[in-house]
Amino acid sequence: MYQTDSACTNQYYITRQETTESNARSYPRKFPFALAKASGSWITDVEGNKYLDFLCGAGTLALGHNNPEVNQAMVDLLTSGAPLHTLDLTTPTKDAFVHTLLSLLPDELKDNAKMQFCSPSGTDATDAAIKLCKTATGRSSVIAFQGGYHGMGHGALACTGNLNAKTKVAGLMPDVHFFPAPYSYRCPFGLGGEAGVDAACAFFERTLKDPECGITKPACVIIEPIQGEGGVIPMPVKFMQTIRRVTQELDIPLIVDEIQCGVGRSGKFYAFEYSAIVPDVILTSKAIGGSQPLSVVIYNKKLDKWTAGAHAGTFRGNQLAMKAGTVVMNTVSKPEFLADVQRKGDIISKRVNALKDEVSIIGDVRGIGLMVGTEFIDPASAPDLIGSRAASGDIAAAVQKRCFEKGLVVEKGGRHGSVMRCLCALNISDEDLTTALDIFEDVVREIDAAQKA
Repeated sequence: MYQTDSACTNQYYITRQETTESNARSYPRKFPFALAKASGSWITDVEGNKYLDFLCGAGTLALGHNNPEVNQAMVDLLTSGAPLHTLDLTTPTKDAFVHTLLSLLPDELKDNAKMQFCSPSGTDATDAAIKLCKTATGRSSVIAFQGGYHGMGHGALACTGNLNAKTKVAGLMPDVHFFPAPYSYRCPFGLGGEAGVDAACAFFERTLKDPECGITKPACVIIEPIQGEGGVIPMPVKFMQTIRRVTQELDIPLIVDEIQCGVGRSGKFYAFEYSAIVPDVILTSKAIGGSQPLSVVIYNKKLDKWTAGAHAGTFRGNQLAMKAGTVVMNTVSKPEFLADVQRKGDIISKRVNALKDEVSIIGDVRGIGLMVGTEFIDPASAPDLIGSRAASGDIAAAVQKRCFEKGLVVEKGGRHGSVMRCLCALNISDEDLTTALDIFEDVVREIDAAQKA
C-alpha cells in the first residue's frame, strides 16, 4: 500500500526502486536516498537530511535547483495557454530560444548556422551530428579520442572511450578510430607536459595525412574541449588549434561536444572559445534546457544536405525547455557571470592544490572554471616513467562515500573511477562553496590518515 512521504524512510523508497528499476541504475547505488525537496545548491531527502549538491544533474542545473527566475518563466508559459509540445513547428518561444542561441555563436558561424532539435538526450545530438556529417560528405569513418564520452546511444557509444558500457554490446557503429588525447598526468606517449601535447598534435596530423594510415577519409572528427567522464581533462589550446587546422586543410567536419562543458561551465559560454577556433558542428544539451530535457545540434549550413525527415524526435519541440533555456542563456552569457565562474573555479583549484601538497592520495588537480577534477592515487604504488602513481578508484569511492555521509554529493569518473568531479551550480554562493570545500578537505585528510595507519 502506498505511504505518504512523511511516513517513509529513504530505505523504503530505495527498496521499492530496486524491485522495479533496471540493474543499469547507477546513482542510487552511490547515493542511497530519496529526494523530497531542492533549492539552489541544496537537496533534502525524505527524512529531512540536507546535502550540498555538487552533481546538479550531471551539470544540467547551471543555476541550481528551482531557480526562481527559471521557474517563473515556466509557470508563465504553463498559464499562458501556449502549446507545450510542438514537434518541429515553430512558436514565439522557440524563435526567441533559437535567436538567443545564435547570438552566442562565434561571428564566423553566427551568420551561417542552422540547428537541428533532437530527442531530449545529448546522445541523440551526437547521433544526429554523425548522420549529418556522413550525409554531407558521403563518407563513413569517424575519428574520436581516447577518454572521450559522447553518450550511450548505439552510435554515440561507439565514439566513447570508456569500455565498461560497450564491451558487452556487440555490433556498435563500425569504422570509428580512436586517437590519443593529451593527458599530461598520464601521457599516452609517456612524455607529459608540452612534449606530450606536441606528440599528440604530430600523431594526429601525420596519421590523417599519411596515405598508408589505414583510415579512409573521415566523415567527421568529434571531440570534447574538456573531457568530462574521461576525468576532467581540458584539451590544450595547441591541440585544439591543430585539430581545427588539419580538419580544415583536409575538408573534414569538426564536431565539438559541449554537452557537459558548455553553457558557462568552463567560464566561457563554450569551452572551445579558449582555443579561439570555429567548429563546423556544436553539440549542446544538459544545461541548455534550463533543467528540462533538450538537445540541439548547431552546424554550418554548408553541411545541410538533409531532406525532410532525415532526423526527427518526438520531444524535439519541448517548449518548457526552450523557455527555461532562454533564461539560462541570458543569465550565464553575461561577462560578469562568466568572470565569477572563473573566480570560483580558481578558489577550488587553489584550495585543492594546497590539499594535494598536504596529503599522499591526490595525484593531480585540473580543470577550467567550475569543471574541476581531483585524481586520487594509490600512494603505495610504484611511479611510472613520468612519475605518476597508479589511479585508485577504491580511494576515490571511499572519499565519495564519506562525503555523502557528511552531507556532500559529489560524483567521480575518469580512468578506474579515480577522479572526483566538480559539477556544482554555476551560481553557487561563496558560503556554500566554502562549506563544500571544508567537507571535502576534512574527508580527504581522514582517508589519507587511514591509508598511512
